[in-house]
Amino acid sequence: MTLLDIAAFALVAALLVISPGPNGVLIAKTVPTSGKAAGFANIAGFFASFYLHGTLSILGISILLVQSAELFFIVKMLGAAYLCFIGVKALWQAWKGIATPATVTPARRRRTLARAVAEGFLTNALNPKVSMFYLAAFPQFIPLSADAAKWGFALVTVHALTNVVWFGSLVLLFSTLKGLGRRAWVQRWLKAATGAVFVGFGLKLATLRP
Repeated sequence: MTLLDIAAFALVAALLVISPGPNGVLIAKTVPTSGKAAGFANIAGFFASFYLHGTLSILGISILLVQSAELFFIVKMLGAAYLCFIGVKALWQAWKGIATPATVTPARRRRTLARAVAEGFLTNALNPKVSMFYLAAFPQFIPLSADAAKWGFALVTVHALTNVVWFGSLVLLFSTLKGLGRRAWVQRWLKAATGAVFVGFGLKLATLRP
C-alpha cells in the first residue's frame, strides 16, 4: 500500500463523514444543551465504534485471504456493487434535490460525559452501514500480499481521525456550521460529490482482476 492509496481512502472516508447523517444529528442535539465537552464525548464514542466494526471486518477479510483468493475476489465484486449502489443513490438524491431538513431539536436535558460517549458509540456500533463500508472499501485498498490486519487498522485509524477532525470542528463552530449544513444547495453538492466518487471507486474495484 502506498501513500497514494491511503490518500484515496482518506478522500472516500472524508466524503462519507461530511455527508449528512446520524452522527451530525447527534452532535446537533447534544451540544446546545450539554456543551462542548459532551460533544467531544460523542466523538470519542464514534472513534471507539469504528475499531469495533473494523476489527470484525478485518477478521472476516483475513480469513478469506487465508482460505481462498477466489472468495476474496467475490468480496471485492460485492464491495464494488455496494459502492456503486450508494454512489448512484447519492447522485439520484442530488438530482432530485434534497428538501431543507427540519430543525433538529436539542436534547431536553444535559448529558453526562459517560452517557454522551455511550450514545456516540451506539449510534455507530448499531449501524450496519459502517461495517458494510469497511467490507466494501478494505479489499480495494489492501493488496492480497499485504498484512490485512496491519493495513486494515491503518485505514480504520484514517477514518476515525477524519471523524475527529470534522465533528470536532462542528462542535467548535456549531452555530455557524449548523446553518450552512442545513442549506439545500450544500447538501446537494455533498451528495453529488459523494456519489461520483463512490461510483468511480466501485467501477475501479469491479475491473480489478483476481
